[in-house]
This record gives sequence, structure tokens and C-alpha cells, in this order.
Amino acid sequence: MARPQCSMAYGADVEGAMRRREFLGGLVGGAALMPLVANAQQKVRRLAFVHSGIPVDRLTENGGPFWVRRFHEALRALGEVEGHNLAIERYSAEGHSERFAALVGEVVGRKPDVIVTNFTDLARAFMAATTTIPIAAIVGDPIAAGLVTNLARPGGNLTGVSINAGIEIDGKRLQILKEAMPSAARIGQLASGGWDDGNRARFAEVARLLQVSVTRVILPVVNDDQLERAFSDMVQQKIDAAIIDEGGGYLAQRAAVVRLAGRHRLPIIYPYRDYVEEGGLIALAPEVGELSERMAGDVHQILSGTNPGEIPFFQPSKFRLIINLQTARAMGFEIPATLVARADEVIE
Repeated sequence: MARPQCSMAYGADVEGAMRRREFLGGLVGGAALMPLVANAQQKVRRLAFVHSGIPVDRLTENGGPFWVRRFHEALRALGEVEGHNLAIERYSAEGHSERFAALVGEVVGRKPDVIVTNFTDLARAFMAATTTIPIAAIVGDPIAAGLVTNLARPGGNLTGVSINAGIEIDGKRLQILKEAMPSAARIGQLASGGWDDGNRARFAEVARLLQVSVTRVILPVVNDDQLERAFSDMVQQKIDAAIIDEGGGYLAQRAAVVRLAGRHRLPIIYPYRDYVEEGGLIALAPEVGELSERMAGDVHQILSGTNPGEIPFFQPSKFRLIINLQTARAMGFEIPATLVARADEVIE
């Protein structure tokens, strides 16, 4: 077969090359445009992050407490990225329960795709305000609080995590408090109410075995005046040490609680790490990293189309003993070395 003339071959090659360049250019240009088109078509979902106490500027991945940072990190790892496919609107009552109603009204009025909140009373208020917007909440005991009737299938528009592990953890906290303060005989119990007779009986049995008496101090509303009165009453009753329940009202006022404990030199064991970070003495606290990751998973499932009522409530399985030796020294207490050695974390 005769070879084509060079001039013809050259012209054909040039024309073919030009067509190839146009074709490849179209591919490259199309490929470059594809992410832009995808981003334009991808719906940005809106998450309302509502907290009872932590200020808005600390509800972030960089500036917040550990559990808030872990929640954001876990969300991002699941593909829910703020500024990309997720917009987060942040709200806080800053510890003022009287702001809850207005806050709930504002959030529901903006119709976010999912509401994340941290407090039993806030969760209850949101459930009263909307039956359609999904809610993922960190609460105490959701069954005792009347939020759900079944942890495995909550139903309705609520799911989340419970920071309550049952009466056993309260008994364990009482044991640790007695070990930290062996001479303590009179224990104050700052409570929010809500315990049934069975729970009270089991806690009383632990107290009997430890040879301590327990005086309950119930504050249905936790504010500065009520806390001042409660601590004054405990001092007058010669209370040696105290245990505080998991109620969100106390948590929202944790700075005031820790300040009063220091002023009255009253050792208290707390249910959350947040208190120890404020200067509290001891906490036996759920592993908040585990809870935060589970909450992020709930949000991801909801944004992926799962009905929140079909997502089981999660209960904590890991707890950490945290001791603040700085506070112990400031209050003039010496924590037994055996207890310090068992602590998961010691603040020097």
C-alpha cells in the first residue's frame, strides 16, 4: 500500500490533532465544571444547635468544650461539613431558663432541618412546639422525664443520647465520695426530684451500707437565690459532703454551684466533667466523647432521611473518674492516694 504524501499526512494530522484538542478540552472543561454543578445542585441542610448554658461563640469545633468539639469532628468525619453541605445556626439561653420559650419559638420559626439541644426541659419545649422538625437531644432519663416510652423505638420526632445510667451510678458516686472523705457521716443530696420509690430505696440501701445519712435538698427551680439558700441550709445542718444529681438546671448554674462549694468548703462529687473544669472537686462522669460521636451519628442518619423516632436512644457505657487536686488543696482536703491512683484524670 502506497504511503500518503507528506503534505497530505501533515494536513490530516493537524486537523486530527485540532479535533482531539477540542474534544479533550471539552472533557477537561466539563470535568472542571462538574464539582461546581454538583455543589450548586447539592442542598445545604440547616442544623440548629441550641444550648441551655454555653455561650454561642463556644459552640464551635475550635472554641468549644471537649464534647462540642468532638461532636463537630464526628459530624465532619461522617461527611456533614459546616460551610459545605451543612449550615449550623447557634443559639444559647446562657443559663437562663426564662429565655427557653422565646428561644424555642425563634428556632422553630426558622424551620431548620434538625434541632440539636442539650437539656431535658429544652427538649420537652421543642417537642411541644413542633411535631415535624427532627430533634436530637442530650437528656437525663428520657423515660422518667416523659419524653419517650421506649428507648429502642422512641417514636415521634425525638431521639438522642441519655447521660443517665440508672440508680447504680448514683450509688457508685456516693461510694467514691465516702472514699474521698472517710470521716463524712452526713451527706447532702442536691436533687431535682423525679426519683421513684424504688430508686430512692436502692440509694438509701447504699447509704446504709456506707453508714452515712442522706439529706435531700430539692430545687425544682435552680437559680442564684435558691442555691445560696440550699448551701446555707446544708452548712447549718452540718452536712459533711454532698452529691449533686444530673439535672440540667444545676449544670446550667455550675459556675455558681462550684463557687458556693468553695466558699463553704463543702466537698461535692459531680455527674459531669463540666463541673471539674469550672473548679469542682470530683466527678464520675460519662465519657462525653462517646456520647458526642453517637449524637453526630444520629444527626447524620436524620439528614440522610431516617425518621428520628426509629433511632434508638443511647445510654452511656463508659465513665471517667476525674479529680481536681488544685481544688482539694485550695479547700484544705487531702484526697486518699489510693483514690487518686484510680482516677482516669487528675488535675494538678
